Order: sequence, then structure tokens, then C-alpha cells
Amino acid sequence: MSVPPIQERKPVKDMQKVFHYTDTMSRKPTRDNDPYEYITGFGNRHQSEVIPGTLPAGQNNPQEPRFGLYTEGITYSAFAAPRHANFSTYMYRVRPAAAHNGYKANIPNKADIENCFLSINPKVATLAEQGEWAPFPLPKDDEKIDFVDGMHTVGGSGDPNLREGIALHVFMANTDMDHRAFCNTDGDFLIVAQLGNLDIQTELGKMFLQPGEVCVIPRGIRFAIRLGPGHDVARGYITEIWGSRFELPDLGPLGGHGLANPRDFLHPVAFIDENLHEDWSIVNKNNGQYHAIEQDHSPFDLVAWHGNVVPYKYDLTKFASQNATTIDHTDPSVNCVLTAPSRDPVTPLVDFLWFGPRWDVASNTFRLPYFHRNSATEFLACLYGSGLGRSDKFLPGGGSVEISHTPHGNFSDAYVYEMRNQVNEPRKILENQMTIMIESSRSFLFTEYARSGCGTFNDQGTDPKAWDALPDKFSSYPHIQEILKQVKADKEARKQRLETYYDDDRLAALVLQLGQ
Repeated sequence: MSVPPIQERKPVKDMQKVFHYTDTMSRKPTRDNDPYEYITGFGNRHQSEVIPGTLPAGQNNPQEPRFGLYTEGITYSAFAAPRHANFSTYMYRVRPAAAHNGYKANIPNKADIENCFLSINPKVATLAEQGEWAPFPLPKDDEKIDFVDGMHTVGGSGDPNLREGIALHVFMANTDMDHRAFCNTDGDFLIVAQLGNLDIQTELGKMFLQPGEVCVIPRGIRFAIRLGPGHDVARGYITEIWGSRFELPDLGPLGGHGLANPRDFLHPVAFIDENLHEDWSIVNKNNGQYHAIEQDHSPFDLVAWHGNVVPYKYDLTKFASQNATTIDHTDPSVNCVLTAPSRDPVTPLVDFLWFGPRWDVASNTFRLPYFHRNSATEFLACLYGSGLGRSDKFLPGGGSVEISHTPHGNFSDAYVYEMRNQVNEPRKILENQMTIMIESSRSFLFTEYARSGCGTFNDQGTDPKAWDALPDKFSSYPHIQEILKQVKADKEARKQRLETYYDDDRLAALVLQLGQ
């Protein structure tokens, strides 16, 4: 018996071409061009220090921290919250955040931010049907837009003052945040890079974010976003949540491993600016409004920290996909990367989902998503490749939305092929592409920017001609009318037989007849 020749793996270095991160054959937890070091693990209490021995031993607030530093704490939860829900971080910094030169309210900006998604707000409205956006427009070459000015709200539900809700934003930037930092006091940011690399500096250290990676910055943490080397423009998506926090979904019968594994989440290590005594502006987003704190020192002056209110990032190419291996399409919950609980214990506020390369191996079944009217609102965005949108207008950098209970489903040539093809051969699907979904139990309201201001929105729904590929085959099925007549006659006969048991006279006559 001849043995086939041994095939050797070769590393794939284009991250938009990998089937999984392991195709890179890298021994590092980060992509080759990521310049930073990280701490691994999700949900831990971490610690990091620039100068070894800076962190106090056995206590949080020494009488005099080493090197003349100041102790500063940040809390994320109630002081008496249960241990599993108690979040705080201690920071040891050159100057406390309280040392500043005062506030400026409602500073001028070019952003388009909305925070109140309640029916009483006339600036937001529902969508009557499906919606789709072509790629959100990038800044013009003759204007300099950083992350602060380049953020625009698409839609959401709830209000940050109620401590419950969600907002979707997009951001487009072509310049660095220069001597100004951003602080969101309303909620947590889940940032997704779609175009361009992002160099993100936070109080607790630096992270490098590329298309196909996501990061979470907790409420109250200061950060600055700059463009990565060789990139002159960036675009991405932000999911902001109020009154909740992102968690890893439970795995149930999957066991201890699968989907997004805790060890693949990376947290920054402590980093201190070289130039500490320069003028800075800290832009605070509070109740959807921009205010600023002016100060004469860098906000990135931490020498050490410890705690669990820490930014983190995750590479979506590491997702350990699970799927049906015999029959039937699996619910998209199996693609959940992160989830944020709501006040309803069985319904999350939002799930953040991944759709990337995987094997499709189910047999004797229709493998594509069936037509559905889910209770959730679904926002889809393509990061690269062809994506999973409703039409050929669904391009990287755009998006589409299906409001809760909106009927939708696939109607492409692939759908027709799946119905007619008799052999469900194993195959790789969604290669060289990455799509994300923000799925929420809420019904969204959308901003004027999303409905008209961005200039890329299409609310005309699906072209009815698309459904010509899915005709009514039932009505033309051979002898279907005769079958229906027979079913009706059988039903009437069955009804008459059963009526006998509810009529004493008829039942007695039946018994007499049977006795003869």
C-alpha cells in the first residue's frame, strides 16, 4: 500500500487569509507586528509595574508609596458588591488625576454623539424595516479628525442615566489624538478595528489593535488613540453598554474550553510617558456630552497598578469555533465572543458575535441559516472580505440591521444551491473574511446621522425581484389540490367519529351496534 507524500505546513502571515491564528505557526500570543507585551487571562486580578518593587506588599495604600508616587483608586462597582462582582484597581502614579486646572463644559467638537434612546427623544426614530449602510464615509483629506471628533452614533436603546442600555457608534479618524485623552464616564467601550491599525495608550498601558481584533476599555479609564505606523486613516465600530459589563458566555455542555478562551485575552503592562510635564486635555463623555479637564501633566504617568478594572484585547482569529457536525444549522449563540447581562437573568443586554472561517460538515440537512424572525435586534458589520450581508452593497466598513422580529434570511444563489444539491460534502466556509454581529434583546432607535446624515444609508429593504429565486413550489406540487381535499375530508370524518363520544345517545347506539 502506497503512502501519500507528507505535506508540510507553511506559515500564513497575512492575517486576513488565515483560517485560524494557528496558521501563522507563531509561538507568540500576538501578531508579528504588535510591538507590545501583555498579561494573559480573562477575569483575573492582574498587577504590573514599570520599576520592580513599586507595588506595596501586603497593603494597597502605604503611608508613603515608593519613589514619591501617589496612590489613586478607581472603582467600578459598589463597595459591598459580592466578590465575583467587585471591581477596582489601585494605581501608583506621579500625580493624581485630581490635580488639574479646571473643567470646560460642552467643548466644541465635530463628533455626532447621541445618548438618549427613549421614545420621548425627537432626535431618534425607529426603522420600519431592514436597513443597510454602505461604508461609512472617511474624513476628507483637507480636515484633521481624531478619534474624539470622528465618533458618530448610529443607534441604540436605553439611557446611561438609567444605567441600562446600549449604543452603537462608528469612528473614522485620520490623525492622532495629540496631547488629549478620552474618558467615557457613561459606559464601557468595545472597540473593533476595521480599517487601519490603532495604537491605543491607556492609563494602565498600551495596546495595538488591528482589523480582526477587538478591545474593551472599562468605564472611567482614560485612553488616547493614535494611528499605527504606515496608516493615515482608520475606521471601526464601538459597542457601548450602560449598567452592565462584558463577560465570557457560559459554555454549558461544551465543557471548559471553546469559543473565546480566557487565556487568549491580553491586558496591557504598565507604561509611563517620557514627557510628564506637558499640557493635556482630558475629554470626558458624560451623558453624551463632551467636557474637558485641562492639566499640566500627562495622564499616562502610572508606574504600577493592580486590580481588575483593566482594558483588554482579543484577536478574533483565535476563536475556537463550535458547530453542528451531523444535522441542522446551529443558533448564532454558538458564535458568541462576549456577552453583557441585562436585568433579565435569562436575556443578555448584548452579545458580541464572530463569523469567520470554519468547517461546515453537517449532512442530510439545510446548512445555511433558515428564514427567521428573531426577538433580537441584529447589527452586522464586515471587517474584511465579502461578509455576510443581505446584498452586494454590504461591504467592509458598512453595516446592516434587522430590528427585532423583522423577517429575514438568506436568498442568494448559495441558498438555491443548498436546496438542490443532494450531497452535503464537508467544506470550508467564510474563508478570507470576517464579519461581526452585535445582537441585542432591545429594539433600537436610530439617529439622524444613521438615517440620513452619513449619506450611505438605504432603507428601501430587499429588492422584491430577489425573491424570484424562491418561488411558491407548493402550489404547483403534483396533485396538491386533491391531497388538500382528501386531508379536509379525513379531518371531517375524524371529527364526526369523535363527536360520538360527546353525545350519550349516539354513544349508546354505537355500543348497541357493536354488541350485535
